[in-house]
Amino acid sequence: MAESDHKLRELSKTRKWAHKKLLDLGSETYRAFVEMEEATFSPRALGKKEKELIAVGISVRIDCESCMQWHIEQAAIAGASYQEVLEAVEVGIEMGGGPATVSARFALQVMEAVYGE
Repeated sequence: MAESDHKLRELSKTRKWAHKKLLDLGSETYRAFVEMEEATFSPRALGKKEKELIAVGISVRIDCESCMQWHIEQAAIAGASYQEVLEAVEVGIEMGGGPATVSARFALQVMEAVYGE
């Protein structure tokens, strides 16, 4: 799994770089996005864990590797179990059909890296 670990590190590195760069450039659009993200994932009727699991399924459906990595990691931090994340991935597969099974392969690699299973 060394190759997938390298890919995950590179995704994280690029995401952190772009986040800092956009904030340093004073991007009002990006700042508004960050504020929207904070509001969206704050616990209200649904807790952060449940919202992150929803985002995992959507990430699989839209085939966004960086999104899968971020939201699986955030779901784990919020207390989601491996099985809960797996079921969120399965929802994404169902919503996306055959092409989403390809996305799910990457999600499984991230889960292995995050949960060590």
